[in-house]
Amino acid sequence: MQNNDAIVVTGAAGFIGSYLVGYLNSLGFTKIILVDDFSRADKQNNLSDKKYLVSVNRDTFFEFAADNQYDIRYVFHLGARTDTTEMDYAVHKRLNLDYSKKIWEFCCEYNIPLVYASSAATYGNGELGYNDDHGIVSKLKPLNPYGVSKNEFDIWALQQEKQPPFWAGLKFFNVFGPNEYHKGRMASVILHAFKSINESGTVKLFRSHHPDYKDGEQIRDFIYVKDVVNICVWLMQQKPASGLYNTGTGHARTFNDLVRAIFTALDVPESITYIDTPIDIRDKYQYFTEANMDKLKNAGYAQPFYSLEDGVKEYVTDFLATGKYF
Repeated sequence: MQNNDAIVVTGAAGFIGSYLVGYLNSLGFTKIILVDDFSRADKQNNLSDKKYLVSVNRDTFFEFAADNQYDIRYVFHLGARTDTTEMDYAVHKRLNLDYSKKIWEFCCEYNIPLVYASSAATYGNGELGYNDDHGIVSKLKPLNPYGVSKNEFDIWALQQEKQPPFWAGLKFFNVFGPNEYHKGRMASVILHAFKSINESGTVKLFRSHHPDYKDGEQIRDFIYVKDVVNICVWLMQQKPASGLYNTGTGHARTFNDLVRAIFTALDVPESITYIDTPIDIRDKYQYFTEANMDKLKNAGYAQPFYSLEDGVKEYVTDFLATGKYF
């Protein structure tokens, strides 16, 4: 990647997309084309102080890009409907499957490398493990329409004879970090816990409804957004074998661990209570996720990941406590 190359980032006003734009800026990249639905006012702060060429509505992007006037060299496709409680599959199909197919075909037509966001939600209950093995993709059973749409695109991509010169589909695990203020219910537990501690001094976590897990001992592979964008850019620069790549740390931790790290970062006494998991997501709730990171490491990625405690401390003290964006 060269600093004068034009780069497309879809989902650019969202959480990971806006963080990626800021990270690219920090590396000297400013010829960035932002693609998103920019109608939401609560996302605007994510793009304040960012340097870029132009912002384009997602619905008009393909017409805009048809003449390739900016000589687009790279596409990071992070835009998606990420609400796991949205049960209308048609919404996910339009934004996560059909739109992604158009992005893929655009990259094929203009010979542009593509890094896109898949999701660990594709793994469902983890019956087949959490291995980014192409052989299991068609056998996976996601628990909600969001996960289904992401997996359907992964299946479709793997079936295509015509491909971008390089492509990587990143199965994001539990990402947390700055610029997620707008996500509401879908924001990370850290943001919700931070607000709760400030308001009441305590944090409410979901009670376990699984006999093998104690309350708060549900396990997730939490990954700091800074590590996520490092992986995105590394893949685009190094271009190892095309395919699906897990994007976690490979070291799962409990929600109790996560919340204790927040209390420690704030230097506040620990106070945790447990509430029933909402009925609308209870039967779709993952009790354990942990990325197998061997494929990425074997491809040459050797950067260390933030520990849960270090990532939480930086997020809480440098951003949540100050209201800053990255």
